[in-house]
Amino acid sequence: MTRILPVAALIALAGIVPSAFAEATDDVAALRAELQNLKDDYATRVGALEARIDQLESAPAPMAAPVAQQPSPAGDSRSAASAFNPAISLILAGNYADVSQDPGTWRMAGFIPSGSEAGPGARSFNLGESELTLSASVDPYFSATMTAAITGEDEIGIEEAYFRTTSLPSGFTVKGGRFFSGIGYLNEVHSHAWDFADQPLVYQAFMGNQLAQDGVQLKWLAPTDLFVEIGAETGNGQAFPGTRLSRNGFNGTALFAHVGGDLGASASWRAGASWLELQAEDRPFEDVNEFDMPVLNSFTGKSRTWGVDAVLKWAPTGNSAYQQLKVQAEYLSRREEGELTFDAEGLALSDAYRSEQSGWYLQSVFQFRPRWRIGVRYDSLDSGSPRIALVDDGVLPPEAFPILLAADPDRISVMFDWSPSEFSRLRAQYAWDDARADGQYDRQFRLQYLYGIGAHGAHKY
Repeated sequence: MTRILPVAALIALAGIVPSAFAEATDDVAALRAELQNLKDDYATRVGALEARIDQLESAPAPMAAPVAQQPSPAGDSRSAASAFNPAISLILAGNYADVSQDPGTWRMAGFIPSGSEAGPGARSFNLGESELTLSASVDPYFSATMTAAITGEDEIGIEEAYFRTTSLPSGFTVKGGRFFSGIGYLNEVHSHAWDFADQPLVYQAFMGNQLAQDGVQLKWLAPTDLFVEIGAETGNGQAFPGTRLSRNGFNGTALFAHVGGDLGASASWRAGASWLELQAEDRPFEDVNEFDMPVLNSFTGKSRTWGVDAVLKWAPTGNSAYQQLKVQAEYLSRREEGELTFDAEGLALSDAYRSEQSGWYLQSVFQFRPRWRIGVRYDSLDSGSPRIALVDDGVLPPEAFPILLAADPDRISVMFDWSPSEFSRLRAQYAWDDARADGQYDRQFRLQYLYGIGAHGAHKY
């Protein structure tokens, strides 16, 4: 009996195992079939998508309907902090000056004073003119820029405040508001980007340092490999040597053209020509008479200036960041014709006046290693011999206009600067100045610092 039980158990187990094995085999087959179905379905879908992509790529692209862009009204709920996000930059400037002659008595010999920032500036430590600039794109059609000049005398003035078009066709650009005129080469360059601590004498004499226009400017950039730019501008003409006229109409008409290009892989150049016409009404200037008594004189008439300029840049190694030589020159000639009034607040004697004057400068700056530069500049002016009818007719002696006696001012300047980074510059400059109306030779030594904070656009070529 005991043997029958184990045999029966084995027989029962033998019947169960094949049954379970057969069931497991069926399950595996079902899973394999389901997996194959999924693969087939996936392949079918992928094939359909690839066919659709090929069809879309081969079909022509549909024309999109133009969408008119409407300016967002003020207070639009979509406005956010990023909707008004101008680029802001601040230039901090200052200097120390040691000059041998009293800068308070500086007057340029042979030229009607401009009454502006011309001259060597004050002695000792000075907070220079700092510049605060805000600029941004207004919309797809315009950008806007404003630069405020903050002087060490706690005065704030607007150097530039203008709009500029960004989407005109055929290379045209329109600028309107207040802006530095496009005449010459240096006139558009802000003071922190000058290669020397001051402007050449010809700019001080002819434009009172820099000529700004309150008006409108049109430029055209030619679509050529050679850089060709032509421009015209007009405005109210209130900046020296003009004055704001007491009537409607335009004043301060200027025309200019610039061309430039590359000379191989290591050099580039730019040249230009300019013409400017301004009207002046009772443009005042201070002088002394033959008795050394102060008088206030004035000029009324036309002032016409033309000039040429040229710049050459050469990088000996082909890398301007390492070494670069920059040679720059400008020549300006001015003719003024009208009426000169002597002692406007007293005798008020008036008669015809005419002058033809010229001036030029030549400068060279060499970056001999990264961030280190040396430079030299020579300035020269020729006042000519003005025709003053009050003197020619014997009404007044020539000594009644001492500042207008014929003269040929000149100056030699040397500078050395170091730029620890692209945002800072330290400069030392020494000048031998022979431009004073009193005939005194002036030696001028300056130490200057410039620091830039915030975003700042590229400088002029």
